[in-house]
Amino acid sequence: MELQEGKDKFIQAWGTLGSHWGINRTMAQVHALLLISENPLSAEEIMETLKISRGNANMNIRALIDWGLVFKELKPGERKEFFVAEKEMWEVIRKIIIQRKKKELEPVIRVLNDISNVEQNSPEAQEFARVIEDINLFAQKADSTLEALVKSDQNWFVGTFLKNMMK
Repeated sequence: MELQEGKDKFIQAWGTLGSHWGINRTMAQVHALLLISENPLSAEEIMETLKISRGNANMNIRALIDWGLVFKELKPGERKEFFVAEKEMWEVIRKIIIQRKKKELEPVIRVLNDISNVEQNSPEAQEFARVIEDINLFAQKADSTLEALVKSDQNWFVGTFLKNMMK
């Protein structure tokens, strides 16, 4: 397989995976392109490579910057902005977890907390409260686990992960 074919396949696959991680396909493709780029790229280079519009490129670059996955890099003598991806995979994973937790898990926990004090004056209301409590308990445990993961050391995580994989 030629290098360019491998890069194209990676960008397409990362884009597809990204949509499963809660980000749009183009955002994931921009991220993939920057991950595998040896040098920082300008918005124009990203647009040309991925065949996307300026607005689409700028919107997705800004979103990746907001997620902490991409950074601006200035080149002396250049007026253009250049962009580079965080390439340390542990940091990439941590930042994705932080954003997914903020976008998905924390809003669910807020709703569950809001509705957990429903009046339990009927069997139906009691069953509702029981189910909400169970879901809330699971959500809180998931939140605690993800928070510990985000704060953990990469070596601890990799060691624990590998140990669990070998069982």
